Amino acid sequence: MSDYANKYCYLLAPSRLTTDLALLAARLMFGLPLLAVHAWDKYNLFSIKVHEFPDPLGVGANTSLTLAIVLEGLGALLVIAGAFTRVGALLAAAAMFTAFASVHHFALQGTGNGELAFLYLAGFLVILFAGAGRFSVDGWLLKKNKL
Repeated sequence: MSDYANKYCYLLAPSRLTTDLALLAARLMFGLPLLAVHAWDKYNLFSIKVHEFPDPLGVGANTSLTLAIVLEGLGALLVIAGAFTRVGALLAAAAMFTAFASVHHFALQGTGNGELAFLYLAGFLVILFAGAGRFSVDGWLLKKNKL
């Protein structure tokens, strides 16, 4: 390898720090809006939204809306904190897959498309597979217990 390549190789190779910072950014960028915008809106406007909320599982709109709030809210909280992150990411991904598949019928464009649900699903799947990183409750527990 040339001297030039050796000199700038650090720009290409991921480091533990940059990976952990990227995971923190992903957790916050996907978790905060899901919690603050989507789950909170459903919770605050429950009595209005329950009349128009889809019932993709056939359990009634009331139960479907409650499940969406729990999956999105709890999933997002766990992901943001980085506590039981993979469980939280799985909950959020389940909610997003249900919305993308059953409500938006896998449509990525056109009226009523599920592009946002698809993007959230992709983000939470990355977090599910990658984990929380060291800047998290999970990371702190792993370090404390030397796992």
